[in-house]
Amino acid sequence: MTTKEQIVENWLPRYTGTAVEDFGNYILLTNFGNYVTMFAEKFDVEVKGNGRAMQTATANDITIINFGMGSPMAATVMDLLSAINPKAVLFLGKCGGLKKTQVGDLILPIAAIRGEGTSDDYMPSEIPALPSFRLQSTVSASIAKHNLDYWTGTVYTTNRRIWEHDDSFKEYLRDIRAMAIDMETATIFIVGFANSIPHGALLLVSDNPMVPEGVKTEESDKKVTTNYVTTHLEIGIESLTELARSGESVKHLRFE
Repeated sequence: MTTKEQIVENWLPRYTGTAVEDFGNYILLTNFGNYVTMFAEKFDVEVKGNGRAMQTATANDITIINFGMGSPMAATVMDLLSAINPKAVLFLGKCGGLKKTQVGDLILPIAAIRGEGTSDDYMPSEIPALPSFRLQSTVSASIAKHNLDYWTGTVYTTNRRIWEHDDSFKEYLRDIRAMAIDMETATIFIVGFANSIPHGALLLVSDNPMVPEGVKTEESDKKVTTNYVTTHLEIGIESLTELARSGESVKHLRFE
């Protein structure tokens, strides 16, 4: 294999246990196996890729992928997806709220700050990490149909998983006025841009790590899963279903 195209066409099935031709045109990305299980149960379809790095399920031209955690894996899945040139990729991630957010709130980011480093291998650091407007607009409309509100703003993406004890880092987060922090969004936006894949994100606030009592625990994470994950997933499915029905392109009218 001498070209990127040859590599990703071979590696996408290798990582997922799913043949290239079996992927839908619309992709949901997640870090959590239970999202894939819930999707599969909803549509009575098979979960593929058990024992592989990533698991998938496909129904109604939508494929959901659990790609794991962190920006390197986010970059990997967005590179692999160039094998199928999806019409839209929506990341359903969890994040830490940094401002007035409460657990269970939704954040629809308008940009991401590239603190993770991985995206620097794809684009110069001065290029902003932005979502596809058409996709975010559709997600916004889907949230409204559920009679829910959402926050908007920037999300800071980091490779650093354990930082809640670091007061100087928390002061930095206050200074840059980020709405949330996660480990994947900026990478998905930049690598999506590099691969000409329309992309967006809808983040679920799972903790408020700026204060000691808000740091995520196993018990608090179970409450998030019980109370909010179903709606998070439903909004993602409905957003991509609406795009598929409309038949409209998600790409910017002019894209370079």
